[in-house]
Amino acid sequence: MASGKQSPRQKMINLMYLVFIAMMALNMSKEVLTAFGQMNEDLEDSNATTSQRNEMAMAGLATKADEQPGKYQELKEKADQIGVLSDNLYATIEDLKAKLTEDLEGEDKTNYESMDRPDKMDNLFFASGRVSPRGEEFVAAIDEYRKNVMAVLGDDYPQITRKLAKDFNTEEVTNNEGVTKPWLMYNYQGFPLIASLTKLTQIQSKVRNTENDILSAMLSGQLQSDVSLTNYQAIVVPEKTAFFSGENFKGKVVLGRVDPTLKFENVTINGSDVESTEAGQVMLDFPAGNVGEKEINGELQFKEGDSIVRIPINSSYAVIPKPNSAVISADKMNVLYRGVQNPMTISIPGVSQISAQAPGLSSAGGAGNYMMNVTNLRAREVAIKVSGKLPNGETVSDSKTFRVKDIPQPVGTVRGESGSVQMQRNSLEISTISANLPDFDFNLNLNVSGFSFKVPGQPTVRVNGGKLDGRAKDALRRAGRGETVTIFDIQASISGNSGYKLKKVAPVIIELTN
Repeated sequence: MASGKQSPRQKMINLMYLVFIAMMALNMSKEVLTAFGQMNEDLEDSNATTSQRNEMAMAGLATKADEQPGKYQELKEKADQIGVLSDNLYATIEDLKAKLTEDLEGEDKTNYESMDRPDKMDNLFFASGRVSPRGEEFVAAIDEYRKNVMAVLGDDYPQITRKLAKDFNTEEVTNNEGVTKPWLMYNYQGFPLIASLTKLTQIQSKVRNTENDILSAMLSGQLQSDVSLTNYQAIVVPEKTAFFSGENFKGKVVLGRVDPTLKFENVTINGSDVESTEAGQVMLDFPAGNVGEKEINGELQFKEGDSIVRIPINSSYAVIPKPNSAVISADKMNVLYRGVQNPMTISIPGVSQISAQAPGLSSAGGAGNYMMNVTNLRAREVAIKVSGKLPNGETVSDSKTFRVKDIPQPVGTVRGESGSVQMQRNSLEISTISANLPDFDFNLNLNVSGFSFKVPGQPTVRVNGGKLDGRAKDALRRAGRGETVTIFDIQASISGNSGYKLKKVAPVIIELTN
């Protein structure tokens, strides 16, 4: 743009082009700043949720430690240490964020486009091209958190320890140009304020998530259900999801966390006592019943201290008819034809009420009977979507794609014969010219409204209707024995659906035998 001699006009164009690029860059920068601000808001919301979840887990662990100190007291002490370390680092970062935004008030705190300068962070963390004492304190706080949490965990949770070392690593970083920089400079020097705030919030997120991972690992993912035995839930586990009529239902009832040492005082299922229990599980074996939705109701009773804890059993299962026919389909024959009403049978096994949707689909009366009209559909494929509700209220859905094709090419016929036909002259004079669709799955009646009749050496005669008229018969009488006459350009339409345009009808050729 700047090479060679340029006219004043070209120089002006080049200058405007540069200004345009600068404006684009400015807009892009504002969009990026806004994106950072929105990301920071999302992280803060997530941190609040995770903090609340961690507090509930700690409260549950404290309750459990009071009930069973031999099993949970040591875990609670470690969790308390992790909680203190996490809160300290989280608060340190929160103080930094408050320091960086202390001069922002009201709407300025959400005006992310104005947080484009790096000087606040740079002045706080860096001085004379080096990390400031305040910056060194921040890095030291992260290092102390990593080391102290690892010390509490020891060798018990290697996977969490590896992730902790990665998430809170503050070693020097080598950039894409091969230059090695301190971790703090690489991540925070020269960045817009909103970007630095988002990175600080991200560290807080890692702190809360680390705390949550540790609590979950300590209690093997069962902290909430371990808080109290009264919070157990009885779960019916069938041997399979559905049973045929005449079969026995087979399955088991377990608590949310199976305890092999747990012994039930009494088990009642559907009004009868059940004696078959082992390893904290109730083994079930009874007739499944007739087709339909069946309920399982009962109660589990066991001792907790000096009292009896009662857990209700409420579940259900479905009994479906045993199949007596196979479903066989040709995968390549999923075809719907334009110009006709395509009958459809749509159902979901075990579901009485369904809903089917597709362009041109309408109910034909009766369960599962539909008609599909794709005459006006230009696409080559159409999907039929089906949904229904199970007795328990659950919605199930599925879809199937069909190819959309035109009605195949009709063929002209005389005396019911197509292609090349041998006939006597007088038979042809009185025969009806028709058209049909050989080997087509739909029984369609085609009406012929006209055709062209050609005798060799004579002009073509255009005939209206389905039989030879006077002019065509005169031309036929002048044909010699053994000559062939051709009936072509046959105009045909579907009876009752004249609006659909059929493909060009194939001609019929007649060899005269007299």
